[in-house]
Amino acid sequence: MRYALTTALLATSMFSLPTAAHAQAMTAEEAAALRAEIAALRGQVETLEARLDAATVAPAPAPVATPAPAPTAPPVTAKPATEISWKGAPEIKTADGWSFKPRGRVQIDLAGVDTPAGVTGPRGGLKTEFRRVYLGVDGKIPGGISYRVEADMANNAIEMTDVYFTYGPGPLSVTVGQLKPFWSLDEMTSDLFTSFMERAAFTQAFGFERRVGLSAQYKGKEVLVQAGVFGDNANDLLDDSNNSIGFDGRAVWMPKIGKAQLHLGGSAHWRDMNDPAATIRYRARPFAHTTDVRLVDTGLRDATGERGMGLEGAVLVGPFHAAGEGFWQTVKRSSVADPTFFGGYAEVGMVLTPGDARGYKDGAFDRLKPSKPITAGGIGAIEVNARYDYLDLNDAGLVGGRQKTALLGIVWAPIDYIRITANYGKLWLSDARIATATGDRSYTADTFGLRTQIDF
Repeated sequence: MRYALTTALLATSMFSLPTAAHAQAMTAEEAAALRAEIAALRGQVETLEARLDAATVAPAPAPVATPAPAPTAPPVTAKPATEISWKGAPEIKTADGWSFKPRGRVQIDLAGVDTPAGVTGPRGGLKTEFRRVYLGVDGKIPGGISYRVEADMANNAIEMTDVYFTYGPGPLSVTVGQLKPFWSLDEMTSDLFTSFMERAAFTQAFGFERRVGLSAQYKGKEVLVQAGVFGDNANDLLDDSNNSIGFDGRAVWMPKIGKAQLHLGGSAHWRDMNDPAATIRYRARPFAHTTDVRLVDTGLRDATGERGMGLEGAVLVGPFHAAGEGFWQTVKRSSVADPTFFGGYAEVGMVLTPGDARGYKDGAFDRLKPSKPITAGGIGAIEVNARYDYLDLNDAGLVGGRQKTALLGIVWAPIDYIRITANYGKLWLSDARIATATGDRSYTADTFGLRTQIDF
């Protein structure tokens, strides 16, 4: 641009100069005037160039205010597709309602019984055993369905324990599978949380065990009602001659009155052997599972059925609890009188560590949870218990023996999922199944045990 402008101006000045046609020669004055004119034109060109340079520089843009960004809502945190928590073992849950949790327990017992000569072997069953080794899973399926599958693998044998499905998103639920029929507070309390290493003698003597069946339950705030129709234990059902069918029901009133938790309940049992050749046997170990000796035992007796009735009660106030039960079991026989046997117990207990108390949930005793576990610098929770247990297997001419037992026990829970239990019992027996070396069937015995357990 600048070069073109300069050329144009010079060309214009050249056309304005006198040509050769007008003059042959240029005088000195004319040459001086021409030089002056050219110098003037050069000055004009430089001035125009300076103006042109100034005009072509782009002006700086005026500052534009940047609008403040509009406020945005905080991001919504989406619920994770899978959630993992810890409750003694990992529990996996999904947003659509699935869950899966492994479960298990290991109980190692050292126990034995001291009896007069001739009743048991020289060691009285004193030994160590894996009392229970449970492994299984719990879980939920979308639609209000839950499940449990569990087996006991102690003592080189595998036996199914709880194996069932439950449907019930609300207070009413229905369960099918192998589970505990609804007998007794002591029986419905998990073996993880019982006061002593073994439950009341009548629960063992009267054959309380898991059975295959269909049941329903209503659980309200203060009322629990359970009922079901059952066959027999899954292992016993492998026998083709086992055709028994039974009905079991239990009702519990469990109000909270001030600081006291009250428990009042009752249960009913009816069973038809459905086999004319069926037999039945009631017997109990002397509170030591390490021996197979039963000091009270009816022996095998013919039976067409049985019916039972139980009453139960308990109260928990702070660290103190008391409980008691009675159960009457009648054997239906075809040719002789029907005997009625009885068992029961009365118990008191106290948690010694401040701030701790025995648990209670859904009509049964629950976990003892230390407020100051050893992992937090405390000593865990310590509980002491005392019980009087009674079992009478004599009636209507049938003599199975009577067993009275006074039990003392101590429980130490260093953390929620570890528990050590020690107990001692004094037994008074009459009409015992096994006589002493001198033929005496009325005598005393001592039983003792130590259990270490862990569960998850």
